[in-house]
Amino acid sequence: MSDVLARIPLSAIRVFEAAARLGSFTRAAEELGITQAAVSWQVKALEERLDRKLFVRRPREVILTPAGERLARAAGEAMAGLRSAITDLSETGEGVLCITTLQTFATHWLAGRLGAFQVAHPKIAVRLDTGNRMVDLNREDFDVAIRTGRGVWPGMEALRLFPAAQTVLCTPAAMASLGDSPTPARLMDVPRIGSDLEWTAWFQAAGVIADGVERPAAPRITADTQTLEVAAALANDGVAIGSPVMFGRDLAAGRLVQPFEIYFGESSYWLVYPQDRRRAGKIAAFREWLLEEVANDPFAQKVLARLGAEAA
Repeated sequence: MSDVLARIPLSAIRVFEAAARLGSFTRAAEELGITQAAVSWQVKALEERLDRKLFVRRPREVILTPAGERLARAAGEAMAGLRSAITDLSETGEGVLCITTLQTFATHWLAGRLGAFQVAHPKIAVRLDTGNRMVDLNREDFDVAIRTGRGVWPGMEALRLFPAAQTVLCTPAAMASLGDSPTPARLMDVPRIGSDLEWTAWFQAAGVIADGVERPAAPRITADTQTLEVAAALANDGVAIGSPVMFGRDLAAGRLVQPFEIYFGESSYWLVYPQDRRRAGKIAAFREWLLEEVANDPFAQKVLARLGAEAA
């Protein structure tokens, strides 16, 4: 096998990978800047050396054989790795860092901090995209993602930032209405804002209700996003469910208070990027900066410490 590999030039693998990916010798020739005849000759030579047919030739297309499909998967991974390595080695820490993340995270935690990143790295521009769609970082024009979940995405390196834990948030006036010694059960009787499912999950975490027990009265106001629900609480002196990390600035300023140290939710926020791009200059710079920001966020560290102690 090693003798066979030694006799196969990298150029033949490159040509085969392009033809397999594009399904056409003509389109592969256009992409590589060579003639269609040269593509055909390289593929034929590769088939002869492997003693395997890699394509079924048809008038306007070529179709991979089972052997061709197997080689195409390996060749595609190898060429992607080479392209990534060359990009990373030639990168100077300049260019555009493309980030995809959730709207709540972008609005309430990341956007206000990105100015500091650009001051520290003036040669790196930032493009921030928000949405709930899961972006394919290997195929789409993004460098990193910040996602919620358990931290397992094939082919990706994921670094945990902090738990996506939810709890009760309210205005000081709403807090005062709960009495001098508020209890979680007291919230069963006050107007609430947010998802019925989230409130039920919080009441269960607080031990107020158990599985199978009738739920409390449904909240009076619900919205599409946590941002809108907490905004409604702020505007109406209400009580809502939200992330104390996302709304840390409101808590620090006293616009919101957190009456109880009771959380629910098992997912976390993660910084995610392809494993083979971990040494890319702009990704390494963002990773180092982001982890430092998390370490300096007292609300993120508070939730991490609390949930870490409960898990221990």
